[in-house]
Formats: sequence, C-alpha cells, structure tokens
Amino acid sequence: MPRSKKDALLKRKSARKKTKTVNALKPQSQRKSAKAAGQSRAEGIRLFKLAGRPTKEQFVLVYGERGPRMTWDERAKAGVSAKQFQAALAAKQSGRKDAKPSIPALTVKD
Repeated sequence: MPRSKKDALLKRKSARKKTKTVNALKPQSQRKSAKAAGQSRAEGIRLFKLAGRPTKEQFVLVYGERGPRMTWDERAKAGVSAKQFQAALAAKQSGRKDAKPSIPALTVKD
C-alpha cells in the first residue's frame, strides 16, 4: 500500500476519535419517557371529554384566539377549567340569536 493511503487512513481514524469524545462531553437534556408522555396525553383527552368535546370555534369563543392552542392548565389559569367550560360557553352564547341550547358537561366517575 502506498504511503499516502496509510496516512489518510490514520488521519481519518484520529478525527473520528476526537469527534466521539467531543460529543460524549456534551450535556444531554432529560427527555420525558414514553410512559409519561402517554399519561399526559391521556389526561388531556380526559379533560377534553369532561369539557363536552368542544370544537375549535367554541374554544375561540370562550378563551379567545389562542384558545385551541392552549393546554388545559393554561385554560384553567385563564379562568375557565374543563368542568366550567360548558357554563362559560353558554354565557358567551346567550347574546346570540342562533345560540344552541346549553349542553350539560359530562360527568366523570372517579
């Protein structure tokens, strides 16, 4: 094997070793486990059902423009929790002529 190819192989291997050590020293961020993510999703779905399965338009009516993108914790901080959603929706719709009758919120048995 010619000398230039041997040198090229050595240079490549040494470069790889350096990058591995640099990457190993970087701090890794903590990720949520798949189980924790599933539990969070399940809780969000439970609260969605508790609120009466509202549409995006209903979220906008009650919480404002950002309503559909908010989490249930953010919506509760805004003043209307999942339990109170149907009552707040009925209050917002009471001034409309074509308002639908209020649908009672679903009750969840604990």
